[in-house]
Amino acid sequence: MKIEVLRVDYLNAQHAEDIGYLLNNYAEDPMGGGAPLSCHVKNNLAKELSKLPHALSVISYVNDKPAGLINCFEAFSTFKCQPLINIHDIVVINEFRGLGISQLMLSKVEEIAKEKGCCKITLEVLEGNEVARNSYLKFGFDGYELDPEMGKALFWQKSF
Repeated sequence: MKIEVLRVDYLNAQHAEDIGYLLNNYAEDPMGGGAPLSCHVKNNLAKELSKLPHALSVISYVNDKPAGLINCFEAFSTFKCQPLINIHDIVVINEFRGLGISQLMLSKVEEIAKEKGCCKITLEVLEGNEVARNSYLKFGFDGYELDPEMGKALFWQKSF
């Protein structure tokens, strides 16, 4: 079995198609909301990401089949006065789970973050997603807190 992990070239037609396929697979999963992406999103995501200098993605192939994806955005830590990488999406297709693909992709993101001089990598995870939580703990992630008495940080949103 051949597993390949590489940084996405958003202008590569195959990568662009695979990003749409992989992210749609995640969106259709209960952990991604349980609904497919629109055709517009699937067909235009890579092109739009290519316009953002702070966007980066890592993709995984197993025997040349798209197997996993991580979409990230570079941000900035004001407390450290250094860049950071925020992981926005992580997906591994069901048939390829259990092969260590998430760990390999996270290692690639960490390698890129270190090359950029980042101070940390951040991500969000649903409380009920035990598989993902265990994967992230295994990689070294933990809940964010400044003072244990104040508790862990919460991720909130306001949609419009």
